[in-house]
Amino acid sequence: MINRFFLLSVVIVATSLTTRPILHNTNPPARIDRKALVSRHNVIVTRFDSMQSLSVGNGEFAVTVDPTGLQTFPDVYQQGVSLGTQSQWGWHSFPNTQQYRLDEVYKEYQAHGRGVSYTYSYAAPERKKAASDWFRENPHRLHLGQIGFGLTKADGSMVKPQDLRNIRQELDLWTGEIRSHFELDGQPVDVITVGHQSQDQLAVQVRSPLVKTGRITITLRFPYGSGDWENASDWTKPQRHSSRLEYTTGRGALIERTLDTTRYSVSLGWSERASLMQPEKHHFVVKPMGKGDSFSMSCRFSNRTIKQAPATFEATLANSRQSWEQFWLSGGAVDLSGSTDKRAAELERRIVLSQYLTKLQCAGSAPPQETGLTYNSWYGKPHLEMHWWHAAHFAQWNRIDLLEKSLGWYKSIRAKAQAIATRQGFKGVRWPKMVDQDGNESPSTIAPFLIWQQPHFLYFAELCYRHHHNRAVLDNYKDLVFETADFMASYAYFDPVKKTYILGPGLIPAQERFKAETTMNPTYELAYWRWGLTIAQQWRQRLGLPRNQQWDDVLAKLSPLPVQDGLYLAAESAPDSYTFQPYMTDHPAVLGTYGFLPASSQLDLPTMQRTFDKIMKVWHWEETWGWDYPLVTMTAARLGKPKDAVDVLLMKVTKNTYLPNGHNYQRNNLRIYLPGNGGLLMAVSMMCAGWDGYKGDPNPGFPKDGSWNVKWEGLAPMP
Repeated sequence: MINRFFLLSVVIVATSLTTRPILHNTNPPARIDRKALVSRHNVIVTRFDSMQSLSVGNGEFAVTVDPTGLQTFPDVYQQGVSLGTQSQWGWHSFPNTQQYRLDEVYKEYQAHGRGVSYTYSYAAPERKKAASDWFRENPHRLHLGQIGFGLTKADGSMVKPQDLRNIRQELDLWTGEIRSHFELDGQPVDVITVGHQSQDQLAVQVRSPLVKTGRITITLRFPYGSGDWENASDWTKPQRHSSRLEYTTGRGALIERTLDTTRYSVSLGWSERASLMQPEKHHFVVKPMGKGDSFSMSCRFSNRTIKQAPATFEATLANSRQSWEQFWLSGGAVDLSGSTDKRAAELERRIVLSQYLTKLQCAGSAPPQETGLTYNSWYGKPHLEMHWWHAAHFAQWNRIDLLEKSLGWYKSIRAKAQAIATRQGFKGVRWPKMVDQDGNESPSTIAPFLIWQQPHFLYFAELCYRHHHNRAVLDNYKDLVFETADFMASYAYFDPVKKTYILGPGLIPAQERFKAETTMNPTYELAYWRWGLTIAQQWRQRLGLPRNQQWDDVLAKLSPLPVQDGLYLAAESAPDSYTFQPYMTDHPAVLGTYGFLPASSQLDLPTMQRTFDKIMKVWHWEETWGWDYPLVTMTAARLGKPKDAVDVLLMKVTKNTYLPNGHNYQRNNLRIYLPGNGGLLMAVSMMCAGWDGYKGDPNPGFPKDGSWNVKWEGLAPMP
């Protein structure tokens, strides 16, 4: 039976500063044994498998390793979950020798009698194509350095993966440490790998009789930056960068890295006596010189010169254990162990591993790229329409601090967003789609035309207000809330004939199957515009300010949601939404109108029910993406279809595959996809805790047939 955990009674008065959602739990059951819940999903690796690498990190920095506990055999993983060392600050650009300017790739589109310029990716002529390529590829995120073991056999030859026996590696989720065991020539090797939770640092300890015989060393190799779409390292240009040994002592060393205008430091510290050698450019070897079987080393990366030694292995291990335990003991938890549905254990595994992965990959000071801090996709650049899928769940799992860490970044790029809006003739700030760390928009044939990332900041700010419910959060985010809404109101064009505000053309919706030149009034974007402007007005009222008249005019006259034959269309300009096959692929974004978003006064529930049923029948699910299944799940839950909610969330389709390490696989060049992990966590929180105004049975997203025993705590209802 469903466990009636945290029966919710929700009262919301959104316009009042003194009222907030109230959660009543009159008879709380015993708390979940969180350590048991988490630990039963520790990841075990027993062989070299390119899809089973493991990572440690802290949201700002991450390192991915093979079964040796370090990046010893990176070639094995190059076409899998690659062995990267990445950070939020580690970026590089090739010299702009041709003096390309971004305005060279502006392309003007006509909309409502005027030209609007977009940052376009040209295929021709040659100069425009070269400029487009340069700005897409630069800056690109760096692979900061490869840290591996140097392993030699008894005859002095280098070890290959097949020479290692009895491999057993375990990711201890509760402590954030990776424990690796293998045997070489019959001798045991045991390794502990751990990431510091407040420094960009890796620490490793190795225990083996092979340490004192000199057959185990630690190697560091440094690549040049790469303009490849996914590969963050170029090992073929040693002359283009430098790795200077600044100093070495008996217990450590400092290496200064220079790649054109990019500079960073690598600080090493070790526990026992060791020597540091440099056999060739960009290649360093740390060789233990003691008589014991144990050796430990710490390696810290920084975009500033490091003046102090890195934290020791012991200190880093203690820091990781304390920080990860605190993480797991705080916020939400979901226990499905009492369920009889055969899929429950797999769903619980995905939930636990997704929390681990999004904490170390997505909880940084800037929005993450879609592959986090593991390896590059889209040159390492974030996509702001994906930021909601990466990080909004932190609020619903009562880890609001992990969401707010990245919201300050929007303030840092405010001037860039204002410049885009001003150039295009709009007010406020227009948040770009594909950006670098400084907020510079990248050329694309699609990205500059997307608009659904625009209301995301309003969603984030509202989640923060719902959590803190104080004046401080209003004051902190109000300027960006209002400037975001100013753009939205000015972007909506008033049609003097129809007497309505319309969105587009010059627009590509979330379902990226439609042409910018002709698309108008996509359903999901219309609903998101209405919700976002409504929230912005509520923020003004909470602050004691009068309602904005322009926003109210848009709200009063915004185009209705387009309907044909009793179904919501993907867009008003697409009457063939359910007859033209390409329009039944990619994201079924129309369902976000009710699921991702709450019901509005414009929504007709029977029409949405029919639309949901139609999409379930006709959609080409192999041509969807990892966050589409949580998107549809949330719609199913709100529509009172819990069986469909679970079935969609666990749909057996390629892009809903979750690897043994918890990553969401998509395709050959996108082998991990963190929006899928974050979306799953958002959907599950809603399936458990419900949403504002929900008054039905507990756990509205799970069937009530007795096959699901859902226990949860610490989750918040969705707006």
